[in-house]
Amino acid sequence: MSRRSLLRALGAGAAGAALAGCGVPAAFVEPGERAGHDSSAADRTLHFANWPLYIDTDDDDESKRPTLDAFTERTGISVTYTEEINDNDEFFGKISPALMNRRQTGRDLIVISDWMAARFVRLGWVQEMDRAKQPNVAKHLDPQLRTPAFDEGRRHSVPWQSGITGIAYNRRKLGREIRSTGELWADDLRGRVTLLSGLDESFALLMQGDGVDITRWTADDFHTMCEQVEKRVRSKHIRRFTGNDYIKDLATGDVLACQAYSGDVIQLQADNPDIAFVVPEEGAELWAESLMIPNLARHKRNAERLVDHYYDPEVAAELAAWVNYVCPVPAARDVLASSKDEETAALAEDPLIFPDDTMRERLAIARDITSEERMGFAKKWNSIVGL
Repeated sequence: MSRRSLLRALGAGAAGAALAGCGVPAAFVEPGERAGHDSSAADRTLHFANWPLYIDTDDDDESKRPTLDAFTERTGISVTYTEEINDNDEFFGKISPALMNRRQTGRDLIVISDWMAARFVRLGWVQEMDRAKQPNVAKHLDPQLRTPAFDEGRRHSVPWQSGITGIAYNRRKLGREIRSTGELWADDLRGRVTLLSGLDESFALLMQGDGVDITRWTADDFHTMCEQVEKRVRSKHIRRFTGNDYIKDLATGDVLACQAYSGDVIQLQADNPDIAFVVPEEGAELWAESLMIPNLARHKRNAERLVDHYYDPEVAAELAAWVNYVCPVPAARDVLASSKDEETAALAEDPLIFPDDTMRERLAIARDITSEERMGFAKKWNSIVGL
């Protein structure tokens, strides 16, 4: 299941969405109630919850995670690492009872998509990090990711990895290049196009295709986009809406072009060089999945040290070489470029890992869907998608 996907129906996610969407007063935690007793000095451990397949592993022993092991060797802090996050809404439902009732979650560090991170910040469920104790973050965080609208100054969140939602297509089977979102609607692609089913994953790129500035889109922009998608569903131009299963459709040739994530396409290209990824001329969405420290975490200082560890360019480069998403530490590029291994060094020149200036000019971080907008917009989008 996609790390960036909404739950495929309101069903199991409805309770969490309703809680955040309605701004239940009892759920909000005041700043003075967020910090717990920090046992970091006496208890040199921490619990880190992440998504599956989102950290480097040893080639000979998948139970070993070299960058985590290096942190433990350097600091003496042992890390309990769990791959328990499979869906943003599902995880929200899992830990929200503890957070809204001012109880510990049992986790010191979590990774969630920024659109979900926005809910946690609004509800006061995560602690502000001490940047004075995170010199690597202060120095090396990608400037383009420093100021998301939901978390001014990135005080409560630090990107784990970033990525681009753009267009992937089979260059050989299509027989031409795609340069803009509008080209998805060409006659020769009727019935051979898929879009992402998650609202938060889909809307920005589609609006950009209409020339909308997604940093300040409006409700009118949203409804215009929905009308256009609805029309293309009725005409059967859009084959279907997908999660990460678009990868299979694209690889088999059942689909010729689709909305896609940059990191996935890098993996596809290793097996099929005919698969291309494009940041459309009108622009594409730059997103992040971020590290956050939940309220009452018992090892806050240890968690802050681990976050800073991953902003050491050497460590960031090692992680980037394994996960192949957009690296939030631009300085890691020089580390990879200096590698004696040709394949590793080539990653430094991949614009889907280190976007160049030309590509960055076309990337934007979308304004978050507000709590007041979410329920109505989700209902509208899900009715189109068929959820």
